[in-house]
Amino acid sequence: MTTTKTTLMSNGLEGVIAAETRLSDVDGERGRLILCGHDVEELALRASFAEACGLFFEIPTADAAAALARGRLLGFDKLPRLGDALDAKDGMDALRAAAAHLPDGAPPLEIVGALATLAAAWSRRQAGEAALPPDATADHASDYLRMVRGTATPATALALNAYLVTVIDHGMNASTFTARVVASTGSDLVSSVVAAIGALKGPLHGGAPGPVLDMLDAIGEPPRAEAWLEGELAAGRRLMGMGHRIYRVRDPRAAVLERALERLESSGARSSRLALARAVEHAAEGVLSKRHPERALKANVEFYTAVLLDAVGLPRTLFSPTFAVARAAGWCAHVAEQRAHGRLIRPASRYVGRMPG
Repeated sequence: MTTTKTTLMSNGLEGVIAAETRLSDVDGERGRLILCGHDVEELALRASFAEACGLFFEIPTADAAAALARGRLLGFDKLPRLGDALDAKDGMDALRAAAAHLPDGAPPLEIVGALATLAAAWSRRQAGEAALPPDATADHASDYLRMVRGTATPATALALNAYLVTVIDHGMNASTFTARVVASTGSDLVSSVVAAIGALKGPLHGGAPGPVLDMLDAIGEPPRAEAWLEGELAAGRRLMGMGHRIYRVRDPRAAVLERALERLESSGARSSRLALARAVEHAAEGVLSKRHPERALKANVEFYTAVLLDAVGLPRTLFSPTFAVARAAGWCAHVAEQRAHGRLIRPASRYVGRMPG
């Protein structure tokens, strides 16, 4: 028997390059995120979600929009056959169970579209309301918001669209890697997406933007921010929405979402939390720099995600499923890359147990 010894080791595979991709590039030192050749700041505030999907799958925007619309209809058609999937109290549990009912052969962007309908239907069920059918003529962000709330204005839909584009992909993160591992075995796309949802559910990956709102509500007004934040740190608790595994400067996605909120406010739909959020972010940077001068702990995407999704009217319970609704496009594009250029992902491990006597 031949034994292969592996000398390279990285806990968590940090710094290990597992694939080449044209989809996104994360530069943590410079605070830059590139999506299919575009800076996230430029793409998210200009392009529709369908246009971004078109870039990811290299198809015309109109074709991407049509596929997303078909997917929303597919999800609605599946609702009567989901059993108790949407009865789950946790939105990610519900989305994972419901997504498993999608047909194996469904095209990627139809799966992406279906997730929007499934997430919206779960949210309405939690509120004791019936699911709303999709509007195939509407853009994806507007239709998703309408299926959740019953209505969507152009301004709120535009803000939500900026969020969907901003979080569509982010390098080889845990859920994306999970999707690629499953795809590398030759499994189907739905299995890859379901597995990725499971990975995104983990609090160390998808996070929980909702607690950012809890923090802002607890602080209440800017003058209270510094003392409240100091108290949290003294109690050994982390400050929600601050710090990132990759970025050593401010998360560029936080900047995009802050600008999207500014645009929403300029339309007349004011968010009472934007000014408070800015003050809290500034105060948090200050208290963190004093406590951890060796580490750059800046606002991450969760900080302004919470403020934006609340401002457009989504319930806090739907924040993480909405992340999945957007990120699913990235997962599906990575699966396509893995199938085209990858091989079975099978890292080695180092045995540290007792050897037989």
